[in-house]
Amino acid sequence: MKLFIVPTPIGNLEDITIRALKVLQEVDFILCEDTRTTKNLLKHYNIDKKCYPYHIHNEHQQIKNIIQMISNSTSVALTSDAGTPGISDPGFLLVRESIAFGIDVECLPGATALIPALINSGFPSDSFYFHGFLPHKKGKETALKMLAQREETVIFYESPHRLLKTLQMMIPHFGSDRKIAISRELTKLFEENFKGTLEEAITHFSTKEVKGEIVVVVNSL
Repeated sequence: MKLFIVPTPIGNLEDITIRALKVLQEVDFILCEDTRTTKNLLKHYNIDKKCYPYHIHNEHQQIKNIIQMISNSTSVALTSDAGTPGISDPGFLLVRESIAFGIDVECLPGATALIPALINSGFPSDSFYFHGFLPHKKGKETALKMLAQREETVIFYESPHRLLKTLQMMIPHFGSDRKIAISRELTKLFEENFKGTLEEAITHFSTKEVKGEIVVVVNSL
């Protein structure tokens, strides 16, 4: 019995690896964050495979049943809607429980948004701190204050409708002239990679409707 963690494209469907496609073809079934999203990917590559939902809303309630399903199988794959499961997506709990139950776990290399955003920024990449998503309300100010004190490049995810407010909240902690890079809709048709100061970023994103997945990269001190 084996659990494969399979990264899927963050936008462009051609960014999946040959090995990932082979695994998806050969496993007994696939656990998906959203079965509709994964089935669209499978359809694109002519793969017919049974899919079961595994997401943040059911992972704690279903974990025992899912472990049992994996235990009764030869191999199973876990995918998220985009990128690598476990990186700001469901996956950590299943990996931890699988290891505890003696299930072999193997994570394939593949797509994740934070690395392209980091390299695109031109900021130091030898050492960086990835925070995932900031708290929505409670604890957000504290998190930003902590991030501002870090000496390495800082990376975090943000939703489009919270981006502008987050940038404004960063000013007292990071300073208006702090260099920042914001990647939006990576690998997709309308990909955007903004580079400038925090103040320039606020001006830029104040003049447009912000859509898509956002990665914020802040230059090191």
